[in-house]
Amino acid sequence: MDWLFYENEAKNKGYTVICGIDEAGRGPLAGPVFAAAVILPEGHIIEGVNDSKKLSEKRREALYNKIIDECVCYSIGTASEKEIDQINILQATFLAMKRAVDGLEIKPDLALVDGNRVPPLNTDVETIVKGDGKSASIAAASIIAKVARDRYMLKLAEQYPQYEFERHKGYPTKLHYEKIYEYGISDVHRISFLKKVLENNE
Repeated sequence: MDWLFYENEAKNKGYTVICGIDEAGRGPLAGPVFAAAVILPEGHIIEGVNDSKKLSEKRREALYNKIIDECVCYSIGTASEKEIDQINILQATFLAMKRAVDGLEIKPDLALVDGNRVPPLNTDVETIVKGDGKSASIAAASIIAKVARDRYMLKLAEQYPQYEFERHKGYPTKLHYEKIYEYGISDVHRISFLKKVLENNE
């Protein structure tokens, strides 16, 4: 598989600075959604980089540091659980992506985005379905976003130990629902994701 196919195609079209973008945390019941934007050196593949979902936590952690060391620049953007409730998860994901791109030290002229929806960015956008398994830049962004969010959820686990965020990272697992029913909804939960729980408690 050619990990740089999309990057090279973009270069052939005249683009010079290409970033990959991916998100982590669209599905959880708690915590922010994270997005990362990564610009790799031209023609460079970071050994071991793959779709973050196909890697172990230990491997992701090791690659996170490697990506930061070897990339041209990277940036992480987030949208809070409150913003998710206000504008919905898709728009909040777009907002996190925009914040990630706006935070890059070098401005890209093209963003390769995982998925099939085009976020409103201050640059040209090309979407790639399952891009985290096809593009080196997007795969790198998927790892940065996933590790950054997992680390954040471990901090929340210290603040809210009763929910055991360290075990499920806020995702809708059986354990997480049990903790919500036992302790109620915290101020880091996404109310819009928990309407059925609220209805059952009324």
